[in-house]
Order: sequence, then structure tokens, then C-alpha cells
Amino acid sequence: MKEPIIAPSILSADFYDIRAAIQDIESSECPWLHLDIMDGRFVPPITFGNKMVADIRKHTSLFMDVHLMIVEPERHIHTFIESGADAVTFHVEACIHAHRLVQTIRHAGIKAGISVVPSTPVSAIVPLLESIDQVLVMTVNPGYGGQKLLPFCLAKVDELREIREKNGMNFSIAIDGGINLATIQQIALHKPDVLIMGSAFFNAQDKKVFISDVLNVWEHAVENFE
Repeated sequence: MKEPIIAPSILSADFYDIRAAIQDIESSECPWLHLDIMDGRFVPPITFGNKMVADIRKHTSLFMDVHLMIVEPERHIHTFIESGADAVTFHVEACIHAHRLVQTIRHAGIKAGISVVPSTPVSAIVPLLESIDQVLVMTVNPGYGGQKLLPFCLAKVDELREIREKNGMNFSIAIDGGINLATIQQIALHKPDVLIMGSAFFNAQDKKVFISDVLNVWEHAVENFE
């Protein structure tokens, strides 16, 4: 099995020095950068908006994965498309016309993702799966970094993989929340494609070594399971 993509989330970075955070991601050889957009309504905190995305875009070639944790994402989608995002993921819980929004994102030439919070079942997004590029399974209740993994959410990864394989679909499966060296072995058994990591990555003293450790634990877990 191929290694998962690791996408550090700057939600857990020091906002005073975002430049250094981006450089840490690049030097650790992670290919993706995850940006959590929070509006204080869908989730309690407020983070940053499209200008931050656009400014970062000017200075990095990392794949920019934008996660909209906002109400009425359709009102703001064009600003994030124009900011230079490579992928935009929104929450099915926040959007009435989800299929229309997926089409808007894909017609702009970027990848479209749909996300579900822990209480939302996979059945809520099945009609969208043939149209999207990524499903983001939240493995914590969204809004704050550093939370503990909710293990029951990992069953959604299994369910999504089964649907994908049975129907010949191509969407990737990402998980976000509570991913660290203590939980990666358990997570690896469910084989998600993308790991969104925040506090565990930015709290690591040597981030490149940390990524290597994560991938080693992952590889051993998968080998032992198979």
C-alpha cells in the first residue's frame, strides 16, 4: 500500500510567524498544506480568510487544501477559488445545495471535497461521491486543534473505501483530528489516503524526523495487519 499524504494544518502554527510554518512544512517534504477557514458560526473560533490563502499562494508551490468550516459556503466560494486554492472542501452540514457547489468548484478547475462531522453518517453524502475528489472525515468535533481522536469515526473510512471499490470511484479519503504517534497505528489499519495533522506536527522539535517516524509506524502497522 502506498504511503498516505500528510497535510500539516496551519491552524496549530504560530500565526505570528506563518512564513516559518510554511517553511517547516516544505522542509519536512510534506506535499500538502491544509488551511482551516473558520467563521465563528459553523464552529466557535474565527481564523482567517481568503487574503491569507492568496498571500501564502504567492510564496509556496505546496498543494493548498482549503477546508471551509463556515456557514453558507456558496456565498464565499469564488473568493477562495480566486485566492489560488488547489482544493476546496466544505461541510455537507453547512450547505443546502451541495451538488451545485461541488460543480462550481470543479468547473473552476480545482478539486472539490466534502466533509462530515463526527455525528454525520456516510449515507448523508453518498449521492455526492461520484462527483467529488475528496471526502474529509472529521475524527474530532471541528473547531479546535489538539483534541483526542474519536475512534468510532474511523469506521466511516472503511465504509467509504468499500463504496469506492465497489463502484469504481476515484475520490480520496482524508481524516482530520487527533492524529499523532500514539494513534497512527490504529489509524493505519483503516487506510485513509490523506492525514491532516496539526498540533502533533508543529509541536515536534524536528519535523522531518517526526514525519519519518509517522510513516515508519504506518508501514509497520499495515505490514503486520496484512
